[in-house]
Parts: sequence; C-alpha cells; structure tokens
Amino acid sequence: MSRKGGKLLLDSLTRSAKHFTKSEVECLVKLFDTLVAKASSQFAGAGFDRTVFRDTLYHAFGMTDDVVLDRVFSTFDKDNTGCITVVEWVEGLAVLLRGTLEEKMKYCFAVYDLNGDGYISKEEMFQMLKHSLLIQPADEEPDEGVKDLVEIALKKMDYDHDGKLSFTDFEQAVRDENLLLEAFGPCLPDIKSSMSFEQKIFREVPK
Repeated sequence: MSRKGGKLLLDSLTRSAKHFTKSEVECLVKLFDTLVAKASSQFAGAGFDRTVFRDTLYHAFGMTDDVVLDRVFSTFDKDNTGCITVVEWVEGLAVLLRGTLEEKMKYCFAVYDLNGDGYISKEEMFQMLKHSLLIQPADEEPDEGVKDLVEIALKKMDYDHDGKLSFTDFEQAVRDENLLLEAFGPCLPDIKSSMSFEQKIFREVPK
C-alpha cells in the first residue's frame, strides 16, 4: 500500500474504531500485517483466516472454547468471506477491548445467535451452555444439567415469555444485571488479559 493509501486507511479506521487513538490504530495495523504474514496465501495478503484468528485470541486472551471462538470469528467477519480484513480486525477489537455496554451487548448477542435469525433459541442456549458446564452429577444424564440452566436463563431473561430471547429481552436482562452479559459462555476477554494485550501492543504509543 502506498504511503498516502496507508494514511487514508489510518484516518478512516481512527474514525470508525472510535475507541482507539490514531497511534493505537497504527499499532493494531502493524499487528494485523504480522498476522497476515502467518496466514495461508489464499487471501493474497488481504487478511487472515480462522486458524490465525483463533490462535491469536487464544494466546492474547486465553479464549479456548471452540464454539465461542468460531462465533467470535463470525462476528468479526462481517462480510462472511472467511477472511478477517484490517477494517474488521480494528473495528472488532474496538468493541472487544473498549466497547460501551451497548456495543458489547450487541456483540455478545450476535455470538450467541448461532443462526443469525435475531433470536437466541433454547437450542442455541443449550449448544452454548453445553460447552461451559464443566461438572456433571454422576447420577444424572449429561444433558439434564444443561437443560436446567436453559430453563433458569429463560425464566430470568425471557421478558415477553415467547420461549426465546430477542435482543430486547437480552438488553433488558443485562441492564438489570450486568453479569448476564456473558450468560451463555465467555466471549469477552477478562480485564487482566485485555490490559496485558494493550500494554504489549501499544507500548510504543507516545503518552
């Protein structure tokens, strides 16, 4: 990319990823270029694939759940090409690291809405929770504990009692109790890993 093109990209990203300064965006673009170099050549340098994305989130934030990582990838990959572009990378991290509650609610809802129909169904809750329930009682069917959790979640969050969660339901539940933001599995980095990532990536940013 030409110097002028690079400057235009930085200016554009600084406007769209409004939680980062221009210097911070520049650092994230440098990291992006490093990740692209690791990726398969099928995207001709335009971005990186699911494997590199998952590996990066694992090492940066300790995210290990395959189902969650796949959904986070899909949430970043807005044009559904299987490739994370520099714009998707920077704008996605802006929400992941510094998003407002509103932005994080939309992001988490999109992660949990597996088929993208605008609702989190009982089946989707079951699929997400199945991976986050670590201990199963020995005398119980393995899936029974998960089904119980789904019913508890619905009772607490399904305000219009239609057996599924709309974004309105989800938003109201989270505003009433912020801990419900990640009710169906951890899809945001914790504060410690976020700070560690920022310190490492932004260490060259002038104070």
